[in-house]
Amino acid sequence: MEKQLTLRHDGLELAATLHYPSDVSGNESEKKQAIIICHGFIGSRVGVDRLFVKTARALAAQGSYVLRFDYGGCGESSGDYGALGFDSMVDQTRTAIDYLAAMECVDPLRMVLLGHSLGGAVAIMTAVKDRRVKRLVLWSPVGYPFNDIVRIVGRNSYDEAVTSGSSDHQGYTLQPVFFESLQQHQPFQSAAKFSGEVLLVHGTSDELIPVDYSFLYQKVFWTRNEGLCDKEIIFQANHTYSNRTHQEAAIRITSDWLSGLDKRQAEWHDWSI
Repeated sequence: MEKQLTLRHDGLELAATLHYPSDVSGNESEKKQAIIICHGFIGSRVGVDRLFVKTARALAAQGSYVLRFDYGGCGESSGDYGALGFDSMVDQTRTAIDYLAAMECVDPLRMVLLGHSLGGAVAIMTAVKDRRVKRLVLWSPVGYPFNDIVRIVGRNSYDEAVTSGSSDHQGYTLQPVFFESLQQHQPFQSAAKFSGEVLLVHGTSDELIPVDYSFLYQKVFWTRNEGLCDKEIIFQANHTYSNRTHQEAAIRITSDWLSGLDKRQAEWHDWSI
């Protein structure tokens, strides 16, 4: 079952879709995992080639609540994306966490952020700031928000925003405050502050965010005293996993990894008893 809803955040109306889990255990009172999908730069909760729709439905069929939403100014949400910036995206993500955390059927120890591209960087910074996040799934994550986005939009577009007050990129008006907010965050430096479990997924043919970023992220996460970090590289997959085989691989890898964590957690619980 899927439900369309509106999250309200600081004057914004954020369009969202909540996917209900299949009751694979047969126990309707059992608390379920909750997953929030964080889309990338000027993206939407649908995703390129419906990637996030397919992902949400697959993970819900596995037994999780899945919430995908449009950041302010994207998709069907209100607001001016280019005037909000990175900090607002972190805060909007925390509003989504608030919504799921208020549901009695959600397991607070299995709150997951699945972030793609810039959404991956947002997921990391949100998890560092909000201890309710226990697991991170990072698909082709941005490592240097300012440098990466300026490279994508072009230096001329950035210079125009700074000198004239705004620039256009694919119909989105980007203001200086947007770029300034990107400069304030360094996910590579902050990642080690997250103590939960992490999965990195990246394609070798990513044309926007180098696959090397995921190798670097793994090294950072490995410096922590607690929390595991796994990495899966999908051969020839591009930035948005546009090939059906690559889409299915990213979803399957994520589903299997989350299931594996639950199994390990259950085995540990049984052993400790």
